[in-house]
Amino acid sequence: MIPPNPLQSLVVVGGFVALLFVIEALDTALGHTLDMHGIWPRDMDEWDGILWAPLLHVGWDHVTANAVPFLVLGFLATAGGMSQFLGVTAIIWLFSGVGTFLIGQPGVHLGASGVVFGFLTFLLVRGLFVRSLPQIVIAVAVFAVYGSVLWGVLPTQSGISWEGHLSGGVGGIVAAWLVGRSFKQTTARPALPG
Repeated sequence: MIPPNPLQSLVVVGGFVALLFVIEALDTALGHTLDMHGIWPRDMDEWDGILWAPLLHVGWDHVTANAVPFLVLGFLATAGGMSQFLGVTAIIWLFSGVGTFLIGQPGVHLGASGVVFGFLTFLLVRGLFVRSLPQIVIAVAVFAVYGSVLWGVLPTQSGISWEGHLSGGVGGIVAAWLVGRSFKQTTARPALPG
């Protein structure tokens, strides 16, 4: 499905990705000191990394690797409208951050890939929860292009926060379920008078 306002979707999602590059430029200029504000699992003095981690990246390669899937999947996730997209993004962001904070390996975790994984799982299951054939078709196309990325939820590579990927993926499923519930409530047939 095409977003209701494709230009607005491009501006919002593209603007966010541009912000990631601006923050990485600032981080580079500051000698990568911003990276220390990511998620430090189970360190209560550093809980606010949950809020900042998706904005921070380990370098240009890292931010670039997240930018393209964020643009594509983020744009597709706006199909339900901008307010739904912002709610879905908030749910995924929090799940990814809190999950990483709770189960992450020692060391700083950062990057937008948890949100990207959340968008991916959201798009893969949204059509099932809202029972929409066009959204199921989009899910199949998304899976064909990005399905192999799902292996990133397994601890196969050191230096990759699989915990963030897994937690973001769970957040995407929860967000899709909530969207489906909301959709069913707004489209439910009124009860017949008895």
